[in-house]
Amino acid sequence: MRLRHIELFSAILQTRTLTGAAQLLNISQPAATKLLQQVERQLGFPLFIRVHGRLQLTEEGHALKERTEKISDDLRDLQRLSANLRQSSQQLLRVVGTFTLASALIPRAIAAMPPAFREASIELSAHHSREMLSWVLLHEADIGLTLHEMAHPGIRQQLIGAVQLMVIAPRGWWAPEEMSRPLPLAELSEMPIIGIATSDSLGRVVRGQFERIDPQPRIRTWVHTPKIARALVASRQGLALVDAFTALDNNDGEVDARLVSPEFELPLYAVMRKEDTPTAIQRAFLTQIAPQLPTRIHVAAMPQDPQHTELSTGERRAIE
Repeated sequence: MRLRHIELFSAILQTRTLTGAAQLLNISQPAATKLLQQVERQLGFPLFIRVHGRLQLTEEGHALKERTEKISDDLRDLQRLSANLRQSSQQLLRVVGTFTLASALIPRAIAAMPPAFREASIELSAHHSREMLSWVLLHEADIGLTLHEMAHPGIRQQLIGAVQLMVIAPRGWWAPEEMSRPLPLAELSEMPIIGIATSDSLGRVVRGQFERIDPQPRIRTWVHTPKIARALVASRQGLALVDAFTALDNNDGEVDARLVSPEFELPLYAVMRKEDTPTAIQRAFLTQIAPQLPTRIHVAAMPQDPQHTELSTGERRAIE
């Protein structure tokens, strides 16, 4: 099968008619019919049969479907890469980060950039780490930020800094005097926990911390981002281990945060394509990331709220 044949095959799968496939490929319906007849003649078997006016795959067509779809996906990736390479020659900053970093860190770093870059075009996206890597490799983003170490021959990582791991609980879960002390991880084994799925880079770290506890915590709910975990904690559904960005984003006043013991830090990495030399705007952005990280938190410096009210025994039991 030639590339044009694969394009027609894919177009028919999408539209189920030759007329629709012809419109999708911007050719005439007779030309599409002739092209289908040509490929079926070369293959020596039909790819489709007509059922109630629509084209249905034959058994042989089904056998080719998965492979041709992969080729079509690769072709679309190639087209995206070509378009992104054209665009990347402009004064443009394209950054992709995990969901927490995209909302809590990257906007601050962009806002702190020198005035010379204030008029530049900026694109910001959020994805899980694996999708983020694909965006960088396909030139859809030039810099990725993640709390997860990544290994790929096409990228290089730059260690930017570290973010502390913290435990968050519903407001009033701990007595005021407890707030200034790190929480031993072992104490989480008896508490209702909201888990973060390993599709998120933080989730892999948290899973590793939980495996150190015996017995392991009972996880009632799984989420895919720390922000959702924080929202559930605020609604008194349990406790969660999260990064300091998420823990200290206390605008709603519904969450208490404590350091954990033993202390654990999450490394922050910038991910770039190995063959690229950072442009001036990319270098300016990278230099602004570390100053936006939460300063190292010490237990003695943990903020104390004079309005802090500890949960009653009945309220704790309702959550547990």
